[in-house]
Amino acid sequence: MTTFHIRPGTEVDEALRDGRPVVALESTIVSHGLPRPDNLRVARQIEQTVRDAGAVPATIGMVGGELVVGLDDAELTRLATVDPVAKLSVRDLAVAAATGADGATTVAATSAVAAAVGIGVFATGGLGGVHREAAQTFDESADLVTLARTPITVVCAGVKSILDVGATLERLETLGVGVVGYRTRRFPGFYLTDSGFDLDWSVDSPEQVAAVLAAREQHGVHGGGLIVANPLPVDEQLDPALHDRTLTEGLARLGREGVTGKAVTPFLLAHFHSATEGASLAVNVRIILRNADLAARIAVAASGRTAA
Repeated sequence: MTTFHIRPGTEVDEALRDGRPVVALESTIVSHGLPRPDNLRVARQIEQTVRDAGAVPATIGMVGGELVVGLDDAELTRLATVDPVAKLSVRDLAVAAATGADGATTVAATSAVAAAVGIGVFATGGLGGVHREAAQTFDESADLVTLARTPITVVCAGVKSILDVGATLERLETLGVGVVGYRTRRFPGFYLTDSGFDLDWSVDSPEQVAAVLAAREQHGVHGGGLIVANPLPVDEQLDPALHDRTLTEGLARLGREGVTGKAVTPFLLAHFHSATEGASLAVNVRIILRNADLAARIAVAASGRTAA
């Protein structure tokens, strides 16, 4: 009889037992979000950034049907270099495990798995959200509903600017997902520092985020996630005019080529990379490294409160 379980990597297992800070990392950015061979180099760089800030990285993925929290370098290399690697949301995990698949976890799946093993902080680039034309297609990322029921803190640069940002914020409000800006009252737009939408709350330090998490836990009222929206500095964002032109072209290509569903985001990200001659890739890397650093500092601050 085959058994299925979540296997923590050795380093992550020891850190969780000892109560040391751990940061969850997704694997979809490795398998589907960044081009080869940059994907493996950047994945290692993300993990090192977490370590440099005092926490243990836990990249989550599925290898041969086994769900792993804290991929070792050989497993990370496998997901970065082999084909096919399935893109796994929460609903896909059991089927992928039963069929022995290699899989990369999305924001939704990474959040759910991290919370299941006791990891409270997760760093990613940008969230999924409500797609443009969702009123007709009902196309909305599972990230949103998963965060509504998962007590995880997600550090991100807002939602990807290829989405309907306003509708996504409305859905997050309806679903009861907390959103705070990190040193800003404006919601970031992934490649762009400012998406054009205001936020009700901001926090100024990792310690203040840790206090929010402590309040949530002690109140015992809110069981959903917290989004910490961490914008790029203005001088590090993608040129807004280049962004808008590239997005318009990419959306037109979507329609012409009939791309839908899970394929939309990787298609548009690849279009951005090509059309901007790599500029968007450089911005994407800056985003995830900044978020990994902040997430690690939040995890350290939260761990310090727990130890005290």
